[in-house]
Amino acid sequence: MGLLKDFFTDVLHEEEQAKGPKSSFEHVSQGQLETHLGMTNYGDFTLTDAVRPSFDLKVEPRQGYRHDVYRDEDSQANMPVLMCAASKERLFELFIEMVKPLGKVVDVVLETSHTREGNGHADLYREHMDVPVLLSTLWDYEDLLTNDGCTGIAVLNPSIPQELQFDEHKLLIVYGQALDAYEKILRSYEVHRHDDLRFITEAEHVHSSSDKFADEFEELRMRLGMDAVYDMA
Repeated sequence: MGLLKDFFTDVLHEEEQAKGPKSSFEHVSQGQLETHLGMTNYGDFTLTDAVRPSFDLKVEPRQGYRHDVYRDEDSQANMPVLMCAASKERLFELFIEMVKPLGKVVDVVLETSHTREGNGHADLYREHMDVPVLLSTLWDYEDLLTNDGCTGIAVLNPSIPQELQFDEHKLLIVYGQALDAYEKILRSYEVHRHDDLRFITEAEHVHSSSDKFADEFEELRMRLGMDAVYDMA
């Protein structure tokens, strides 16, 4: 099974555990682990191949979005945030639709943890990219962007300012004022607001990647015209 092969031979890291020093995977048998990592459906929610929740399911994957607030420590200002988890069958198309309210020309950030040591990730930047060209390119890399647990992308328009992230966990996160257009798109894809929603990032979880995805990331980087200079975050 390709997914399990990725986990057992190409998993690059586990996230820092959010609920204490002991992992829920610590005393799990090989058979139990294979069963857990092979599970893609939780009710009507389907996970991508990128990430799996903790064995004890402290957060069970679920579709929906919630409002949040980001606190900018430099300016001491609060910025509205929408955080969304969508089932795999609609996730990438939803991401593409959520790029469109950002305008005709955007900046793009590719995020990678394929070669990282320890926590954090590296960022690559491209300014002033025409949205039709960007979207056409991203469709060619749907599999990478959807299923690689070490690849993320952010699209932003500093003049609005708003930013859309499609992160390594395959969450969709929008920062900025006047986010009604994004909520309308979410609802049109039957992704609804749940104020009690918790995300897979809020508990222990594991990421999956592979050498194939690392190579495809480099292809995407070149297609987007990004230099191979990595800024660590």
